[in-house]
Amino acid sequence: MGKRPAAERRGEAEVRIGKGAAFGYAPLPGTADEMVDNKGAVRPVWQNFLSHLSAMPEKDLAERFARADRYLRDAGVFYRAYGSKGTGERAWPISHIPVLIDEREWKTLSAGLVQRADLLEAIVADIYGDNRLVEEGVLPPALMAANPEFQRPLAGIRPGSGHYLHFCAFEIGRGPDGNWWVLADRTQAPSGAGFALESRVATTRAFSDIYAETPVHRLASFFGAFRDALQGMKHSGDDRIAVLTPGPANETYYEHAYIARYLGLMLLEGEDLTVVKGRVMVRTVAGLKPIGVLWRRLDSAFADPLELNQNSHIGTPGLVEALRAESLTIVNALGTGVLETRALLAFMPTICHRLLGEDLQLPSIATWWCGQKEEREHVAKNIEKMVIGPAYSRAPFFDDNGESVLGSSLRAAAKDSITDWLSSDGPKLVGQEVVTLSTTPAWVDGKLVPRPMSLRVFAARTANGWQIMPGGFARIGSGADVAAIAMQSGGAAADVWIVSDKPVERHTLLPAEGSFTRNMPGSLPSRAADNLFWLGRYIERAEGALRILRAWHARYAEAADPSQPLLADVSEYLTAVDIDTADPVPETLLRNIDSAVYSASNIRDRFSPDGWLALNDLAKTARRFHVTVAAGDDASHAMTILLRKLAGFAGLVHENMYRFTGWRFLSLGRYIERGLHMTRLLGHMSGPEAPDGALDMLLEIGDSVMTHRRRYNVNTARLTVTDLLALDPLNPRSVLFQVNEIHHEVEQLPNALINGQMSPFYREAMRLHSGLAVMTPEGMGVEVYQRLERELEQLSDLLAQTYLG
Repeated sequence: MGKRPAAERRGEAEVRIGKGAAFGYAPLPGTADEMVDNKGAVRPVWQNFLSHLSAMPEKDLAERFARADRYLRDAGVFYRAYGSKGTGERAWPISHIPVLIDEREWKTLSAGLVQRADLLEAIVADIYGDNRLVEEGVLPPALMAANPEFQRPLAGIRPGSGHYLHFCAFEIGRGPDGNWWVLADRTQAPSGAGFALESRVATTRAFSDIYAETPVHRLASFFGAFRDALQGMKHSGDDRIAVLTPGPANETYYEHAYIARYLGLMLLEGEDLTVVKGRVMVRTVAGLKPIGVLWRRLDSAFADPLELNQNSHIGTPGLVEALRAESLTIVNALGTGVLETRALLAFMPTICHRLLGEDLQLPSIATWWCGQKEEREHVAKNIEKMVIGPAYSRAPFFDDNGESVLGSSLRAAAKDSITDWLSSDGPKLVGQEVVTLSTTPAWVDGKLVPRPMSLRVFAARTANGWQIMPGGFARIGSGADVAAIAMQSGGAAADVWIVSDKPVERHTLLPAEGSFTRNMPGSLPSRAADNLFWLGRYIERAEGALRILRAWHARYAEAADPSQPLLADVSEYLTAVDIDTADPVPETLLRNIDSAVYSASNIRDRFSPDGWLALNDLAKTARRFHVTVAAGDDASHAMTILLRKLAGFAGLVHENMYRFTGWRFLSLGRYIERGLHMTRLLGHMSGPEAPDGALDMLLEIGDSVMTHRRRYNVNTARLTVTDLLALDPLNPRSVLFQVNEIHHEVEQLPNALINGQMSPFYREAMRLHSGLAVMTPEGMGVEVYQRLERELEQLSDLLAQTYLG
């Protein structure tokens, strides 16, 4: 039988791809495509995936994609977007179809990236060391002298670990000829590794059956090897390892918290640290503890306001001093952001020959620095083929949010002035060849369509040298425009599968079977303890407000007369604590819930995804009720719903949180706030002048109506209500119960006993407990409640002075 024409065979391939879900995929003209080769045939690495995909009905695909989206939503994966309307958290924008790359091609890429990582290490060592590249004219002096990322105070400081770079990332793209190019180097504080992990989990939720039978290289071994490398960088056995984050306002804060939790590291901010005699110490509730390794996720300039950027509010004064003392290893070393300078790409081939004696295995995107006459003239002559952008930018051309411009548009708009412009501003500009990136399939409106793509690939220095993550994530354009690849511009992220032709090892970060060591949880930073303490207080404050408001609105629904003595009296009490009963769901309640969310957001590394989701669900529901609920029965029902959601959150925390120091601070916040809440209510509503119905309302607010009926064979009376809500040690709503629990938790705190003597905080808690434990209902009056309120507030202040300063 004769061979059919290639066009006919290609048509048949398209039919096979199009079965089931009717893909109708056609690569864009003039581009390389990851799924289809330049002859129109499906690449072998994609064939198994496509055969499964083509057999799936669209409904099945939609359900699979929904599973992936649900996972990311439930896990709370987000990045922070910046724009003209301010900043806000956005769900991680996943492109559900993974990018598949053959293992043999990946090995070639990995070898090129390992060479590049070694080259970058050699360059930065020279820049902050002997400076021979500038001295010998390989690098123009002006390029370094004017570079904002060159940190002069770091010159001459050798890293204690012996290396400047430990964790790098590379933006790479495939050109129309099928070859890969490096678009940008990431050495400052590379982001995305955690998002790559989450993208992998989400994608495998969608395609669990295909993933299980496909020999895709796993990611865990990469992270395990780097975690071991971090352990090897410690200067002593007492040293801690931490991720240093700029804080929750950073666009990739979720990843900082996720990586810290995944690798079992502390998550710290600059204010958590102090430098004492050349050593970096973390402020913990047990005192200062040494830090030996910091995986920084903030830019170098902000790390030390004493020697670098004086305006930084997120750094730690004295950090550079610790580097001089070689008592600290920073990943990556301060000052390594200079390697991300876009203009440096123009000199990489020459530098590689000078430092390594080799050709670059992976070429950079063609770049010309306009601070040199020949290069400037070349850019002007070929302006239509260029992208012009800032020389010192650290972003690839498609990430600049308008800073870079196409040369063709300049030629049309300012034809005669281009040469003058390049001559006057040349040292500040680079010209780069316009890149036509390869495309990869994305699912859009029920079909596969080609979208431009770049890869972010990660390299970690391990005991065995550089290791390349077998995957990473792909940035997918929202349209055919290359500029739309950036996440801030509406791009998406896809998982990257490195597919082998033989079975792959299934690595895990869990320890192997056999003997193990049960390590105690790490020291609790004071800032984390502070947020846990106030999270407990805000949650309890919100619950107290909800219970009072529910009781008030239930009675208002019966009478519809807020001037009734009991309703007026409770309204007066609520006004004193800034709660307006005229607003069915008051702003003060919303602020307390939002404050709880904010406190929790500062300790995301210590929060389970379930707890975080429950808390956010509570906040969203409260906001919705604020604009939809009416006074009376409607508001009472809304308060019941919010109480249930709040109880769900509290239950998750109570059942799942490890009973160590962090738990104690969260609990202390709740006990102190609940004690204050009940003390104030009793002082206001249990006196002889309280209006009719006040005692019954007190029991309802204290969730103790049924208990009162069982324990006392009389109707509500001041003494029985006082006994149950103030002095009953078995009632979880009573004041004495809270004080008992405070006393118990304080006993377990660090340094509660110092050389056999109570700390001032412990002594005050003991005094408060003893004084209340001997009281009788008859002795409880307004003055006693007021004194108790002052003592509980003083106890809170003393806790802050002792542990949270």
